[in-house]
Amino acid sequence: MSQPGIPASSGALSGLQAQNGAASASGSPFTNGPIQNELMSSQGYSSQLPGSYPHLIPAKTLNPVSVQSKYGGSQTVSPLSNYQGLQTLHRPPVASNAVTPSLHSGPVPRMPQHASQNPAATPVPSGSFHPGASVPPPLNWQYNYPPTGSRTNHGSPVSSGPALSGNTNLTTGHPYVSSGDPSLQNNFIKSGPAPPLVNSPLPATLQPGAPLGPPPTGGPPPVSAHAAQKASHRAVPQPSFNSAVNQEGITSSTNNGSMVVHNSYDEIEGGGFLATPQLTNKTTPVSRSVGYSYPSLPPGYQNTAPPSAAGMPPSSLSYLSGPQAFTQTPLGANHLTASMSGLSLHPEGLRVVNLLQERNMLPPTPLQPPAPNLHEDIQKLNCNPELFRCTLTSVPQTQALLNKAKLPLGLLLHPFKDLVQLPVVTSSTIVRCRSCRTYINPFVSFLDQRRWKCNLCYQVNDVPEEFMYNPLTRVYGEPHKRPEVQNATIEFMAPSEYMLRPPQPPVYLFVFDVSHNAVETGYLNSVCQSLLDNLDLLPGNTRTKIGFITFDSTIHFYSLQEGLSQPQMLIVSDIEDVFIPMPENLLVNLNESKELVQDLLKTLPQMFTKTLETQSALGPALQAAFKLMSPTGGRMSVFQTQLPTLGVGALRPREEPNHRSSAKEIHLTPSTDFYKKLALDCSGQQVAVDLFLLSGQYSDLASLGCISRYSAGSVYYYPSYHHQHNPVQVQKLQKELQRYLTRKIGFEAVMRIRCTKGLSIHTFHGNFFVRSTDLLSLPNVNPDAGYAVQMSVEESLTDTQLVSFQSALLYTSSKGERRIRVHTLCLPVVSTLNEVFLGADVQAISGLLANMAVDRSVTASLSDARDALVNAVVDSLSAYRSSVLSNHQPGLMVPFSLRLFPLYVLALLKQKSFQTGTSARLDERSFAMCQVKNQPLVYLMLTTHPNLYRVDNLSDEGALNINDRTIPQPPILQLSVEKLSRDGAFLMDAGSVLILWVGKNCGQNFLSQVLGVQSYALIPHTMTDLPELDTPESARTIAFISWLREQRPFFPILYVIRDESPMKATFLQNMVEDRTESALSYYEFLLHIQQQVNK
Repeated sequence: MSQPGIPASSGALSGLQAQNGAASASGSPFTNGPIQNELMSSQGYSSQLPGSYPHLIPAKTLNPVSVQSKYGGSQTVSPLSNYQGLQTLHRPPVASNAVTPSLHSGPVPRMPQHASQNPAATPVPSGSFHPGASVPPPLNWQYNYPPTGSRTNHGSPVSSGPALSGNTNLTTGHPYVSSGDPSLQNNFIKSGPAPPLVNSPLPATLQPGAPLGPPPTGGPPPVSAHAAQKASHRAVPQPSFNSAVNQEGITSSTNNGSMVVHNSYDEIEGGGFLATPQLTNKTTPVSRSVGYSYPSLPPGYQNTAPPSAAGMPPSSLSYLSGPQAFTQTPLGANHLTASMSGLSLHPEGLRVVNLLQERNMLPPTPLQPPAPNLHEDIQKLNCNPELFRCTLTSVPQTQALLNKAKLPLGLLLHPFKDLVQLPVVTSSTIVRCRSCRTYINPFVSFLDQRRWKCNLCYQVNDVPEEFMYNPLTRVYGEPHKRPEVQNATIEFMAPSEYMLRPPQPPVYLFVFDVSHNAVETGYLNSVCQSLLDNLDLLPGNTRTKIGFITFDSTIHFYSLQEGLSQPQMLIVSDIEDVFIPMPENLLVNLNESKELVQDLLKTLPQMFTKTLETQSALGPALQAAFKLMSPTGGRMSVFQTQLPTLGVGALRPREEPNHRSSAKEIHLTPSTDFYKKLALDCSGQQVAVDLFLLSGQYSDLASLGCISRYSAGSVYYYPSYHHQHNPVQVQKLQKELQRYLTRKIGFEAVMRIRCTKGLSIHTFHGNFFVRSTDLLSLPNVNPDAGYAVQMSVEESLTDTQLVSFQSALLYTSSKGERRIRVHTLCLPVVSTLNEVFLGADVQAISGLLANMAVDRSVTASLSDARDALVNAVVDSLSAYRSSVLSNHQPGLMVPFSLRLFPLYVLALLKQKSFQTGTSARLDERSFAMCQVKNQPLVYLMLTTHPNLYRVDNLSDEGALNINDRTIPQPPILQLSVEKLSRDGAFLMDAGSVLILWVGKNCGQNFLSQVLGVQSYALIPHTMTDLPELDTPESARTIAFISWLREQRPFFPILYVIRDESPMKATFLQNMVEDRTESALSYYEFLLHIQQQVNK
């Protein structure tokens, strides 16, 4: 059945590795993979930066990988500092903290690839996602992964080697060894030792308060065969402070409890403080049962939602608050099996649905994540699914079972989400497993009062003396009642061992495009006014620093030195060789120079009103900003209104309007590697770059977006922004800037995700840089960013009933405190295919597939990504039909848990990222892909499958009451024109936009009481606000729309439309169940899926 919009499974992928192991088809000289270490020293990393915070260098060189430059964070990358144009400055004397790295400007040589790494050598079928090498390439989007080719997040982690400037006598002959088999993500890689270190000696870094002298002695726990090698590259440290944020987690396994000297990013996360004073080689025989757990206090979530989601319907999971009656239930293996066998997920969980007969399965209320099939004592302690959820709430026992289910296994995280209630622990003892460095959590087992067993690696650890006292109850001898063991989400105040330099001050640098095009849009007025309004609300303390740069064909700096009567403008016209004119006066203390800052913000919008300068030197301006911020790190906010035309990073138009609708010839890959390389340099110096693109014309967001993507920043896009012609965009920018400027921020952060022994993580998605195999570098972390990871079952889980996942985010708060936020999720292990399907989380699966599809679009093609999405549905439903269903009835039979899977995938195919046949502008498509990679799941699902409500008959029945406000809760309708009626009014919530469609025959009551007009014909064509009328109908409608807006960090514009409005096309485009010119209706799509499944 050949239908428009339905991909045919055809051909091989023309030598491109389907998942992110592919080299760039265009032969781009820069590859996003670890390269030989000598490049680092020869290309700019060897130069010592003056100033209080010298260079920060990412460590760890692993197997060579060549990876296409792209949006998703789905690869291990290694920083290269060789972008062009930043040579050593030959200038009049410059103040001592100007950053002057000497950087090489040639192309980066690729590492020769092993045959198994060569994408051309391993053709992968079209429409398949084949991340592993050890398994023969399967036909469709496949989730089987190499048995040894992934890093396991357990065992005995090691230092990834020193990586900071300074001097030390480091032996250079030892290969870097990761615990277990060293390998990267999902690239074609042979297991085995990594290439030896080949660069010049790199220094160790002294941790504050650490004793000098030889490294501590003591045998490592017998976890890895490479333990002997690991111990050998610990160097005797030199006393020097260096610029790196300490790690959220790896210490030397040879530590016997004394403080260690940390010498890289990859170390402190692994360790910092070992809670157990002794470390012996004897391993207690462990059975993998849960032992005795002590559930009593649940996590800090109440049934009321946080303010950002105030009033959302309570989750089906109950997160109780307040102390529970404590009963010490022995949750051993036998007890668990017995208690779990009697549980059923849903009364209808086992129901089989024939979608051809029961298409209308969309629930009238927001879909809740499935509750894991766990004993209630464990489940009430589990992590809130808004923060941490898994695609399969019942984890398959083996990789073979996972392959058979044809469903992806992965995690979706929202780790820094704003929380109403967050337990914060200030104890000087952070208790962690001495072997795998897991933080103690509610799912560990206490063998007795003095010993606990890790739930990730099963190591038995001693309970430190300090931990015996519970500060909440003031009782000694109840370690199981400590907050750390009662809350799945908790934050620790980190002691000095978790710092490699003093916590950085909050630094905010604003970079403004002031070319003629920029001035014409009028954006400077809005941005400067927002900054003036929110200057006192910027997160920070007395150390907060601020600075401004503007640019057109030249770069303008602003001296805000205390004592000046007005800001002083300094112009650098040599954009080929940018230098910083007065480094000490350009980033100033906000408190000390507040009046000058306010003066500048008031005068900036007028300074360039008569400019005729049309050129844009964005690249040199970013280089200048990077040099200015390198000594400290911080946040760079860049405002750009056009395609950069001058200097390094200049771009040419690539959009061809005639090719917009074709899935073949669209430019989703960056046209230059300049922005990516600069982002990696920024990441190394703890600088994140947020890009605000306010443009009416093509600006090549596919290339520009890399500056944010790899530096852990965010992209904001305001197409056709103009202060007069497009006032709704002005309102949107102001609301979103207010959130952006005032929301919580974490600096110099790193995040690591650990999982139970036997599971491994192989691919990451989001905006960050992968510093070592599993350590994500986040120069800034914000509460609106989401992340995803793909996983595989590396070793059989047959002898355990439960698995756990733990994310740990180490960051510096805006107040200068080092903190660690930890989330732990516990899930059951199952042995049958039926149970795997029963626990499938269809929204999480759809979100993970969307991330994978963005990568596929960039590394292969859009049509390949679309094929793979369709095949994901076909494969999983075929597996269900052939392996679970006993009698093959006619129709399309699906498990109840996946009843919305075809609908969500169809919605993805019609989403801006992946749609064909429409005139989607290239920048809009690139932005939609940025959003897929960076948005938390709840927002991604809303933009993919909008909610439709009828609002002309709102009532208080079933309404929520929040802060004395009554919020109506109309039922969610299917996205089909069939559900509309001409005598009603319907509101579509598509995440970033709200569309209120008013039918021709809509009742007079709604028109006058809500819209304030007397007839349908009088509804204005450009109505974007509802009048506040003194009527109950108006109050209900406005309360409902306000409540929808409050639940998200971005501001959706409201459009009130009639039948002939231009926005009607967008409204109908979002009706995903209806047929369009280029895509099937939901019913036709189900017929297509049925035909493929029954083949």
